[in-house]
Amino acid sequence: MKSPSVLSFFSGLGFLDLGFESAGFRTKRINEYNPAFLEAYTFSRKKLGLPIPNEALEPESIETLVSGKGLEKIKQAIEEVRGEDRLCGFIGGPPCPDFSVGGKNRGKTGDNGKLTGTYFELITKALPDWFLFENVKGLWRTKRHREFYDQMVKKAGKAGYVVRDRLSNSINYGAAQDRERIIMIGFREKLGKTLTEEDWLKYMKHQPSEIKKIKWPEPSKFGARAKCPEEVPSELTVQYWFEKNDVGNHPNAKMGFKPKAGLKRFLEVQEGDDSRKSFKRLHRFRYSPTACYGNNEVHLHPTKARRITVAEALAIQSAPKKFVLPNTMTLSAAFKTIGNGVPVMMAQGLANMIRAKLNE
Repeated sequence: MKSPSVLSFFSGLGFLDLGFESAGFRTKRINEYNPAFLEAYTFSRKKLGLPIPNEALEPESIETLVSGKGLEKIKQAIEEVRGEDRLCGFIGGPPCPDFSVGGKNRGKTGDNGKLTGTYFELITKALPDWFLFENVKGLWRTKRHREFYDQMVKKAGKAGYVVRDRLSNSINYGAAQDRERIIMIGFREKLGKTLTEEDWLKYMKHQPSEIKKIKWPEPSKFGARAKCPEEVPSELTVQYWFEKNDVGNHPNAKMGFKPKAGLKRFLEVQEGDDSRKSFKRLHRFRYSPTACYGNNEVHLHPTKARRITVAEALAIQSAPKKFVLPNTMTLSAAFKTIGNGVPVMMAQGLANMIRAKLNE
């Protein structure tokens, strides 16, 4: 079988796409509604020397793709892939604030929450060979949101998909970030594929049981000297990714919010103190809390009296060193779309699992 292709929805900066491409998938088409995000998507791929997927240059809402000419266009893209003797899948993580405990929490009736229903409507109408859905754990754990989630699972099952899901953490895939997300993957019944718990664990770089046993360093006085404990895997630390991506010399190193006041507060927060919603200080030798840079959530540099830069945020999301955003992008848009993305290392692990299953 030739390398499978994906149609990417809610693409943002394309972190999911990069992960799947590293596993041998081809990105056939993307869907992104925000013009600033779409511009950054194409800009970053040019910097990485990657091709721009078909029809990636016009912002378009997924709501235009579930009927009429929009749906015909998606079905045509699927058939073009199959005509090349390739399987075609959908990947996407609809905007999540309406299901997030710390977000708007409006559920399926919120403007963003409705997009999850739209994504599944498109899946059940276009019928790709398989699909991946990613979202916040609040959709899975909050009772009223879980009812909606279960409806989507049943809808996919009635459309002929074998569905499996798991609450997964990006740190298990090698990203230095504590980010739990619900991952749902469905294969068309005719493919005869299904996922087991062993499949999920096989493609994790660090098993959940391993992470629980590690004695991570406790918060310490800001500015104090420290070294990485021997038992802590260095690749799961903020410092490792800052060095790996050479964040101080990165093209986006100077993109960051400059404090107009409150310097005292920047000096008081301990290194590694992430107990509050805002003004969480990263620890050099720990993983980062969830990269979420909206709703007044602020992450501070481990050893400097400032917020983290765009370059540092990209490193926390395990983006490649050469991944660059345009310096003309607003800081709000840059941090928002970075925080929205699936860490590249996690995307890569999930993609490797799916590719192995398709190859069986």
